[in-house]
Amino acid sequence: MPAGGMDGARRAFIAAGAVLAGLAVGAGAFGAHLLRSRLTPPDLTVYETATRYQMYHALALLLAGALPLHRSPSMLRAACGLFLVGILLFSGSLYALALSGRTWLGAITPLGGAAFLAGWACLALAIVREGTAGDTPPPR
Repeated sequence: MPAGGMDGARRAFIAAGAVLAGLAVGAGAFGAHLLRSRLTPPDLTVYETATRYQMYHALALLLAGALPLHRSPSMLRAACGLFLVGILLFSGSLYALALSGRTWLGAITPLGGAAFLAGWACLALAIVREGTAGDTPPPR
């Protein structure tokens, strides 16, 4: 990481996390105020699940992007990328399913869930590698 700040990829992941968190708040308000009377209770539950998981993983992007890890930046970038893919596939497919009623979209959701799980595994590995004895961080 440059002495004056963070690299472009980390900055982009943090910015994406902030934007996606804001969009999750907007989506939640949209669901609560405009969709509550238009969606069936099961569809509203699906929509709320999409919003909740979007927020969880937007916050994960903010956290992961801000971690001062030096030994495994590629693993950290992988975690952030997988969180982004997970939001797109998991939350995106649930939003589309709830709003369109097209049940085949539910087949995409587990792919997003797998991306979330892989992202959390990559984040855990990045943190574990950070504490590995004998490794030396790159010079600052």
